[in-house]
Amino acid sequence: IMVLLTIVGSSQPPEGVKRGGNGQGPAPKVVGQVIDQYGQPIPYANIALYSKRDSTLKSGAASDGQGKFSIRSRPGMYYAKISFLSYQEKLISDIKVSREGADLGTIKLLNSSEDLDEVEIRAETSQMELKLDKRVFNVGKDLANTGGNAADILDNVPSVTVDIEGNVSLRGSENVRILIDGKQSGLVGTSTTDALRQLQGSLIEKVEVITNPSARYDAEGEVGIINIVLKKGRENGWNGSIELTAGYPDNYRASFSLNHRTRIRNFFASYGANYRKTPGSGSSLQEFFGDTTFVFDREREHTRSGLGHNLRLGTELFLNKMNTLTVSGLYKVSDGFNDARLIYRDLDANMDLIQIVKRTEDEEEDQENIEISIGHRKTYDAKGKEWTADFKWNTNDDTEMSNLLEAGALDTPPIYQRVNNTEDQENILVQTDYIHPFSKNGVMELGLKGTFRTIENKYMVEEQAADDSWLILSEFNNHFIYQENIMAAYLMAGNKLGNFSYQCGLRAEYSDIQTELLASNEKNPRNYTNFFPSLHISQQLDTSNTLQLSYSRRLSRPRFRHLLPFFTFSDSRNFYSGNPDLDPEFTNAFELGHLKYMEKGSVLSSIYYRHRNNIIQRITQVDSTGSTRIFPINLGTQDAFGLEFNISYNPEKWWRLNANFNFFRAITEGEFEGRDFSADAYTWSCRTTSRWTISKTWDVQASFNYRAPRISIQGKRKSMYNLDIGISRDILKKKGTLVLSAKDILNTRKRRSITEGPNFFSESEFQWRARQFLISFSYRLKHEKKSRGKRNSRNEFDGGVEEGF
Repeated sequence: IMVLLTIVGSSQPPEGVKRGGNGQGPAPKVVGQVIDQYGQPIPYANIALYSKRDSTLKSGAASDGQGKFSIRSRPGMYYAKISFLSYQEKLISDIKVSREGADLGTIKLLNSSEDLDEVEIRAETSQMELKLDKRVFNVGKDLANTGGNAADILDNVPSVTVDIEGNVSLRGSENVRILIDGKQSGLVGTSTTDALRQLQGSLIEKVEVITNPSARYDAEGEVGIINIVLKKGRENGWNGSIELTAGYPDNYRASFSLNHRTRIRNFFASYGANYRKTPGSGSSLQEFFGDTTFVFDREREHTRSGLGHNLRLGTELFLNKMNTLTVSGLYKVSDGFNDARLIYRDLDANMDLIQIVKRTEDEEEDQENIEISIGHRKTYDAKGKEWTADFKWNTNDDTEMSNLLEAGALDTPPIYQRVNNTEDQENILVQTDYIHPFSKNGVMELGLKGTFRTIENKYMVEEQAADDSWLILSEFNNHFIYQENIMAAYLMAGNKLGNFSYQCGLRAEYSDIQTELLASNEKNPRNYTNFFPSLHISQQLDTSNTLQLSYSRRLSRPRFRHLLPFFTFSDSRNFYSGNPDLDPEFTNAFELGHLKYMEKGSVLSSIYYRHRNNIIQRITQVDSTGSTRIFPINLGTQDAFGLEFNISYNPEKWWRLNANFNFFRAITEGEFEGRDFSADAYTWSCRTTSRWTISKTWDVQASFNYRAPRISIQGKRKSMYNLDIGISRDILKKKGTLVLSAKDILNTRKRRSITEGPNFFSESEFQWRARQFLISFSYRLKHEKKSRGKRNSRNEFDGGVEEGF
């Protein structure tokens, strides 16, 4: 609707085009160049042109790679505001635009951290930056993120949801690619859910969401890419920050990030330590039909605790004006201690109690991760021409050891069991990319990439016999090896012709994948080559409205845990397992987006459609004893239609609003073992964040999330909502910030669902983590050199996905 209204409303010529009379043609230009205090150009600075008569926004632009800009506007009197990230905003008044235009000359922006005679400057990067090809979320501006981990941060990002078990979804689908600094990383590991909970939020600078990636990016991920950008200082001299957090239930974190930048190198380091003890609970009622009808209800209480450390070191060496070498390393280690207590109450058809069975689990989990990255970047005299080469190696070791005890009636002997589960992983990444401008606005890109991955999983369950010896349960014993080698190449070209721009590309990927079960000597090799085209076209309707239409083909390979024969034994009546025979699923994605800039904000609205083949879905089956098995299959096809709005709006200088609304319909068709699993689901979600600056040092924020009910292929997921609040105060001459926050203050973030089949009915409620109260203190270290030595802006690198492939 908003797209159609914009097209109709934009039928008038834009501000920058003259109308009527003789000599029609483009309006005069307002030109200039933006530089920093060292005389170096500032690319992507924002230049906004306002009417002096009524202060309305007339036009705007962003500076190019040389800091230069050009804005068309009719003759008249104007004033301009120039701003960029951590620099002070500059106001230029009394700009007279004649028929020949106006030249503002060189405009110098000063860093806002400069001590300008003790004058305090309060300027902030927008919490949410909306762009046609991606959305950027500056996590440090959201009080709800303070003291949290990466999973908490992603759950506060519009379009993204993280369920209570830590599974990440984008626009309702879990098939999303998660990158660190634009590349695959050991920080994610074999289990994305656990890894995101262990990555401290204080080490994250921003999150980028790309819903329809081009051929430049991996084809993996049905709904797109989420890129987590870690902090790495870019300002000269010493810079850094320290953060301390304490919370209830037990949640203690400490971290620091530090960098020192000179003309010839940039050193960066970060360290984080955390201890947590997180309680959770759940319950379910399961009814079974057959020759005999019986029921059991289950109550579960668990605590997940552990101590973790992560250290990151690196340096950028500016070898000369055009060559930068980056070397970095990561070390992460954690010791986890988890326990669970389950109570089963077995009932007959009349709901009379038959017996009570109790089961306990005590688990120790040790993880170690090492990663080394080397990257080289070369620029050229030609603007925009660039070549990069990258190498990354990481290894991850994960060992879980559990002791289980199950006890029922007094006349029944207890059952003692123990589980040993190890997952060892090694990854190697090699890639190179080249960007070549072929005209003023035309660019060609090409690249090669290879990823080589090996995962080895050993799983064994033992049970104690009457003579106290330990016997291996053969049905829960195996040695699983997963090997994945993927080679890729892509070619892209794009250009801008007036207000119209296009980008088209083609990516080819060869996949060589093999799974092997050593105990049963089962091998399953898969080799396939696929092509993934992409097309993005955009039309700037006027200075405030732009349309973009995009298409891409993508795939989702089965995740490692989707392929494991089994990976949990804590609940003896509900088994979660994988399926080594899974095939990849393929997606064709279309999206129409409209971006509207307003004086006080922006609105990004999107209509999208996805068609998926070979979709991977988990199904539930129950045997005659009431034991439940949950495992993934390739079901069939799915068509998803959606409408999404993202709004960033500042009603007043002291009030900031961010909102997201997503509605979609998913039609699933497929069958398994002769049974129909089709479903037609309508659902929606919304997220609203409001932040009020009540004084120069005080901020208050409230965030509300809601997810509507959704029909599944075997039942229904009920609604879920939560409310977070936070208050912050700047102290110590604004070098420190104190934040008090409450997450899920109403204690309502629980997964409630119904699952049913021809011979069973189950209703459950589960809460991974109860409400939390946190207090955090952060202190910003700043020691900027006052020298006038020049820096090389070409060597700036922000870790964004533009650097990746």
